[in-house]
Amino acid sequence: MAALLNIIVVEDHDALREVTVTALRGEGHHVIGIDCAEALAEQLGVMPVDLMVVDLNLPGEDGISLTRRIRQTQPDIGIIMLTARDRLAEKMEGYQSGADIYLTKPTSLDELTAAIHALARRLKHPTQCAPALQLDRSKLLLAGIQGEVSLAELEAAMLCAFTRSPGQRLENWQLIELLGNSEGNCSKARLEVLIFRLRKKLTQAGTGAQSIKVLRLLGYQLCVPVRVM
Repeated sequence: MAALLNIIVVEDHDALREVTVTALRGEGHHVIGIDCAEALAEQLGVMPVDLMVVDLNLPGEDGISLTRRIRQTQPDIGIIMLTARDRLAEKMEGYQSGADIYLTKPTSLDELTAAIHALARRLKHPTQCAPALQLDRSKLLLAGIQGEVSLAELEAAMLCAFTRSPGQRLENWQLIELLGNSEGNCSKARLEVLIFRLRKKLTQAGTGAQSIKVLRLLGYQLCVPVRVM
């Protein structure tokens, strides 16, 4: 079985980014999609990154510049360029900037997956050393390297909602809606308590202390991979 990886997809085409992220998550990878190079800095602080899929025609900093910068600062990250630029000179520039694999659009998801599997075998520190948590939704059990932890129904529902959301982020109003309450102070206070309890149980299962990050004035972000069974 191929290694399960932490992957960032940098693609400004919304539909293509969503399809790619969904497909790679279906392979079991922990995947975050962003629409520009400028959004990468925040994500690099959230989780270790094994591999990036980078488009070249990005708003702001382009894919060539981004790849060159990432290769200089984090040489162990795998980089796949996925672009419509198909001229030989453009491919050579992509490889010279630091890409491991250069794929031209349109690229099938099967070809992209095969490229990721091939590259994963060469990565120095694949994520199988730190497997994702597993949530058994029917049994309300969260399993990690420290063993199994029982969850309340609402905790399990919240964890599932995080895993389904883009970037594993949920805004306060989305979480409060999940609780089935109005936007009153009591609801927000209850939300904070539930987040505290869920974070504690994630830690008991074997994650670090920053398993759920507060997004100031916005909501929360799940910062660890969780596979729902």
